[in-house]
Amino acid sequence: MIEQTFEQAIEQKGRIFNVQRYSIYDGEGIRTLVFFKGCNIRCDWCANPEGISSKYQVMFSRDKCVSCGRCAEVCPAGVHVMKVQGSETIHHVDRTVDCIGCKRCEEICTSEALNIMGKEVTVSELMDIILRDYDFYLSSGGGVTLSGGEVSLQADFAAALLAECKKAMVNTAIETNGTTNITNYEKLAPVTDLFLFDLKQIDTDLHRQLFGIGNEQVKRNLERLVELKANVVVRMPLIRGYNDSYESITGAIEYVSNLAKKGSIQRIDFLPYHQLGKSKYDMLDLEYPVPGNPGYSSLEMDMFDQFLERFDFDVRLVRH
Repeated sequence: MIEQTFEQAIEQKGRIFNVQRYSIYDGEGIRTLVFFKGCNIRCDWCANPEGISSKYQVMFSRDKCVSCGRCAEVCPAGVHVMKVQGSETIHHVDRTVDCIGCKRCEEICTSEALNIMGKEVTVSELMDIILRDYDFYLSSGGGVTLSGGEVSLQADFAAALLAECKKAMVNTAIETNGTTNITNYEKLAPVTDLFLFDLKQIDTDLHRQLFGIGNEQVKRNLERLVELKANVVVRMPLIRGYNDSYESITGAIEYVSNLAKKGSIQRIDFLPYHQLGKSKYDMLDLEYPVPGNPGYSSLEMDMFDQFLERFDFDVRLVRH
């Protein structure tokens, strides 16, 4: 029975869209990031739009495409079509048709213009990748971080993967928006060494305006993790005009610092807006939702650093 349970666990499948090795930003030390596909909320500033939908998606680099038509010939779903424009025949991706993830187009594209987002993987397949860098984890204090998308939407798969990591003595971390059912976090807590937990907006009405849902569930989940003695770093994206008001910032710090008195919340990290994922929207034929560039100058970030020094809690502005 034990052997059967083990086999079922390591062959459990989940859907991811990327594995990034040698990361140093999402947890301590050198880490392997596993990006889960599918998210239940929409952040205008999302740097991974390919992780929002749980479906397979075609990322198309128009500047690399030579419109040879080979992808249209091999695609069984009809996602790729050739259209006559003037004197030329141009390749287009039909976004009304669902990609089935066969990757035939990606494999045949000699110009590397196509990348299929989404892959079904088993726990054992991911462990084979994760353990390649075991020595780096040991020497740097690193490990594995599950990101997304939203990891907790695939809580059973994530818990099974993290359990295998713990058996191999690999440090584990999760990035989460904190919005799904509390039972998901109760499953994940026993096998997670660190939760990187988003608190995007402390005011529930403003949270609802931004994401379509209030933040009551976020707070309940964070408070439950504190009860479970989970290690947590609260992270707050800092987006001009969205959540960078005095009330939003000080309210979040006050709430988290009071909650930290009851458990092991280590600190709050403020993450300034960046545009690193902007080019991906064009490759997915999506409009980038953030108007202009609401980023911050070096001087503004220096001033914010000084502002944070007044709080009697570990609050950091993360610059990278």
